[in-house]
Amino acid sequence: MELTFHLLFLLCGIVAVAFVLFISLYLIVSGLPAIREIGLADFLFGRVWAPTATTVAPSFGILPFILTSVYGTAGAVAVGVPVGLMTAMFLAKVAPPKAAKVIRTAVELLAGIPSVVYGLVGMIVLVPAIQNVFGLGSGACLLAAIVVLSIMILPSIISVSETALRAVPKEYEEASLALGATEIETYFRVSLPAAGSGVATAVVLGVGRAIGEAMAIIMVAGNVANMPGIFTSVRFLTTAIASEMSYAAYGSLQRNALYSIGLVLFLFIMLINVLLNVFIKNKKED
Repeated sequence: MELTFHLLFLLCGIVAVAFVLFISLYLIVSGLPAIREIGLADFLFGRVWAPTATTVAPSFGILPFILTSVYGTAGAVAVGVPVGLMTAMFLAKVAPPKAAKVIRTAVELLAGIPSVVYGLVGMIVLVPAIQNVFGLGSGACLLAAIVVLSIMILPSIISVSETALRAVPKEYEEASLALGATEIETYFRVSLPAAGSGVATAVVLGVGRAIGEAMAIIMVAGNVANMPGIFTSVRFLTTAIASEMSYAAYGSLQRNALYSIGLVLFLFIMLINVLLNVFIKNKKED
């Protein structure tokens, strides 16, 4: 029985690794032909995406998509991480049990809402509000995408950060209080640094959720291949794939270029995860 379960666990681990390898190989095999045909520099640094142009030569530059994804993810993290971290601090250290239970339930419900519902509410409420407040022709812009993404990453950040803060030994906080520090100083200068690796993991999850989202963003960002601007309709890497894959002809350069976008997105996410994990490891060693 012991050997059977060891083999079962090993099989599950091998299956998980095999899925990652299969996805990686598939994206590489499917994405490289278009990059070779278009040219790596023209593909990554081209400013125009017009794969179906007829009067001029088709263009396959994805620099607007890359910059939009970077700016959108950075904006969502800049807004969502402080809010999520402060909420986790409140739930773990300050909130009365009854209030904490209510807020925690709301966070769990927020995590269970489908992304299309976020996009629908953003399209009906947020986009018109931005249009009216800033006097724009259309409220579907990068700002709306950042707001929606910052809300969507809150559950992951709050849940993981709260768990990390609760795992900090009480002796650390008691020692700080005994030395004359206030409770707020203890929370920010003792508890938060001690839970740093868990908080960093929460940020990694938030970044992954933000950069990989498509359905909600396609409904509020305008889905236009423009260079990014805070009040400009934009298209992300994920929405570029979602919006064109359904009508791109099989075997065409446009479809292969969409596979190449998927490869770029995959490598981008892998690079972010590696950098953040290295940062977490260094923090642990410190």
